[in-house]
Amino acid sequence: MSSAWKQVHRMKRFTVGAMTTPEYYGWWSKRVNANIPRLREECIRSIEKYLQVVPSELEVIKQDFEKRSSELEKKIEQLEEEKMRLGLDVNIHKLEAEKLRKGKNKAEEDLDSLKTNYKKLRLSIRTAGLVREVADHLQTLAVQADVLSLKYESESS
Repeated sequence: MSSAWKQVHRMKRFTVGAMTTPEYYGWWSKRVNANIPRLREECIRSIEKYLQVVPSELEVIKQDFEKRSSELEKKIEQLEEEKMRLGLDVNIHKLEAEKLRKGKNKAEEDLDSLKTNYKKLRLSIRTAGLVREVADHLQTLAVQADVLSLKYESESS
């Protein structure tokens, strides 16, 4: 018996007609397929939603690109306006700096002129003091000359 299990046996098949019976066809037509969902009223969407055009991924990317592009254009315009304002501010500050530089140079020239005038005035004051001393000395000499001339006259007479 153990050798019988090891032998290969072949069977002949022979079919005549359909393998299904009329009862099976009846059962098949009446069965309920649980895999097909039934429509529920809360899940029913309107035809407009089904017919609504859904943009493709490329169109969405294009719209995002155009939106971002317009935002960047606005930002570029704002930055250019700010650049122009800052350029004007720089020009104003340059003009003010030049004006202050000219004022400083004028003040330095005036200071040099005042220093020169002060030196001349001190020299003239010193000279005036010397002139007074000379005048006083001359007066003293004149008085002495008068005294001496009176003495000489009195001795000669």
